[in-house]
Amino acid sequence: MSKKKKSSNELPVLSNTKARHKFILEDRYEAGIVLCGTEVKSIRAGAAQITESYARFVKDELFLFNAHIAEYEFGGEDNHPTQQARKLLLKRKELERLRVEVEAAGKTIVPLKLYFKDALIKCEIAVGSGKNLRDKRQDLKKQVAQREADQALKNAIKR
Repeated sequence: MSKKKKSSNELPVLSNTKARHKFILEDRYEAGIVLCGTEVKSIRAGAAQITESYARFVKDELFLFNAHIAEYEFGGEDNHPTQQARKLLLKRKELERLRVEVEAAGKTIVPLKLYFKDALIKCEIAVGSGKNLRDKRQDLKKQVAQREADQALKNAIKR
């Protein structure tokens, strides 16, 4: 059997790189997201940003706030507002599990990625608690030490 060929026009994956720096991430979920047509076209063009966004419960539903999806260039009058609350789609059990975790421990629901899965757009979310300054500094020290070790190993292999 032949392997699938990678297409030259891969769809963008929008990630929240600051989330791993600001939060200690625990459980991860894959959620669908309710979008209109011009929002989907803007995301396909890579004109979206989720770095400062978060998810919050409104009544019994989960919504994504502060996600910026730029207006579609050829949208005309039917273009969408750039920053509106967008509903996230999860199973009822997952929603209840998230609600209990967030209310009991005072944690935050943070989006990590927006990506395409077949023809659908999915949002990977995680439950996280905020890091303090000491945790952030320790993580940076670990990253520097790992980078130096990798570089030393790479140099040793070249010789």
